[in-house]
Amino acid sequence: MNIYGAIEAGGTKIICASATIDGKILNRIQIPTKTPEVTIPKIIEFFQKESINNNLKAIGIGTFGPADVDPSLKTFGMIRSTPKQGWKDFDFISSIKKHFNIPIGFDTDVNSSALGENNWGAAKGIDTFVYITVGTGIGVGAVVEKNLLHGLTHPEMGHIFIPQNKEDDFEGVCPYHKNCLEGLASGPSMSKRWKLKEALDLAQNHIGWEFESDYLSLAIANYILCLSPKIIILGGGVMNQNFLLPIIHKKVKKLLNGYINNDMILKNIDKFIVKPALGNDSGIFGALALALEAEKKKN
Repeated sequence: MNIYGAIEAGGTKIICASATIDGKILNRIQIPTKTPEVTIPKIIEFFQKESINNNLKAIGIGTFGPADVDPSLKTFGMIRSTPKQGWKDFDFISSIKKHFNIPIGFDTDVNSSALGENNWGAAKGIDTFVYITVGTGIGVGAVVEKNLLHGLTHPEMGHIFIPQNKEDDFEGVCPYHKNCLEGLASGPSMSKRWKLKEALDLAQNHIGWEFESDYLSLAIANYILCLSPKIIILGGGVMNQNFLLPIIHKKVKKLLNGYINNDMILKNIDKFIVKPALGNDSGIFGALALALEAEKKKN
């Protein structure tokens, strides 16, 4: 049987899966994101086992970044200026190609999540949309007229600069920008600001959620004004607080103040800003989509 490999490489965990061409997941494992020396052999072992009785046709990698995703670059397939120990300038693609001489697709984890939702989820059939994940970091992937948005590098919309709430004196956790969006609104920023193990431990009426909804709403309003998406998908661990999304709906609508005169915002914003249809599986299905695309390009 022909199978495809999918790798969703996140900041805290890596998920590997094997799947059929039509999106049926056969097997999967979860590996803690340690150093490459510890992590990569476990990835290789998984796919070697999966390919014993099956024909592994291609592998897709959706990785935490920043990463070089332009195939024309000599450094294509490398993770670049990440603070994660051992991963800075690590050649992810080469570490896999040493063991599997097959096509390998490579992009950021959030871009692959966008692809997953585009192929099988909330953005199926939609040509222009934004996928946002709010968790260990904040990442944003954009599909514009059926193509993932790339340029000088991949977009880093999780690091945009937004006005800080006057009552919030937190310096931010981003090692590069301090109080950018990720520095103020990621899970670790909330944990550090309020001295909690998990951001989700905050009570529903805690002012921390007021700050969080402010920052995410400001960012989303900016994305709407810049990219004019037809839908916005808002996922990640922080968004597991079900009360948060309706607050964001109200704040985004208020921020735009009727300027975008479209019923999707004025009357149906609950259908415009939505949760991922694939839940926590957007990334792994997106990595599968990268594998399928890599095989097509070879042929």
